Amino acid sequence: MQEKGLIIVLSGPAGSGKSTVRKLVDSAQHFDFSVSATTRELRPGEVDGVDYVKYSVEYFKKLIAEGNLLEYTEYCGNYYGTPKLPVFESIEKGNDIILEIEVEGAKQIKKNYPDAVLIMLLPPDFKTQESRLRGRGTETEDKIIKRLTRTAYELDDVQIYDYVIYNYDNGTQASAEDFLAIVRAEKCARRRLGNIKDNYYHNK
Repeated sequence: MQEKGLIIVLSGPAGSGKSTVRKLVDSAQHFDFSVSATTRELRPGEVDGVDYVKYSVEYFKKLIAEGNLLEYTEYCGNYYGTPKLPVFESIEKGNDIILEIEVEGAKQIKKNYPDAVLIMLLPPDFKTQESRLRGRGTETEDKIIKRLTRTAYELDDVQIYDYVIYNYDNGTQASAEDFLAIVRAEKCARRRLGNIKDNYYHNK
C-alpha cells in the first residue's frame, strides 16, 4: 500500500530565512512545493505557475464556495490561497509537500487537515531579526517597522505549531538539518503507521 506523504507547513516572520532554509532542504531531499494561487496581477519577473498561479476573482470565489482550498485570505483587495487538488495529489503519490505560508493560513490548514506538520522558523531573538531586516538595505523604515510589529501577532499563535526551529546567524545549514530530522521523526510517528500488528503479520 502506498504510504501517504506529509503536508508540511513552514512559517516564519520576515528575516527568519524561510526561503533559504527551504532551498537547502530541497537540495538535500526532494520535496514537492505548493504554489499559492492569487487574483492579483503578477509582478515583473514572476512566472505564472512557478511563483503564483493566477486565477480570476470569479474562479477563486468558485473554489472557496466548493471547499477546494486548504486555506485562503483576502489582502488589499486580492485573494491568496492554497488549492487542495495539487496538494492531495502529491501526498497520495507518497510525496512530501511544503507549504510556505503565513500564520493565518497555517491555522486554517491545521483545522482542515489536522495531520499536517506545522513548523515555525524563527530568528534567535528580536534584535537579530531587526538587524537582518535593516542589513538588507532594500526596504523603507516604515516597511521594516510594519514587519517587526507583525511578528508579535505571529508569535501569539505559535502554540498551534508542532515544532519551532531557531535559525541562528551562520546556522542556516543546521536549521535545514533540524527540518529534515523533524520529517524523519514524523515518518516514524506511531499515529501515522495504522494498525501496526495487522501490518506486521500482513505477509505471514
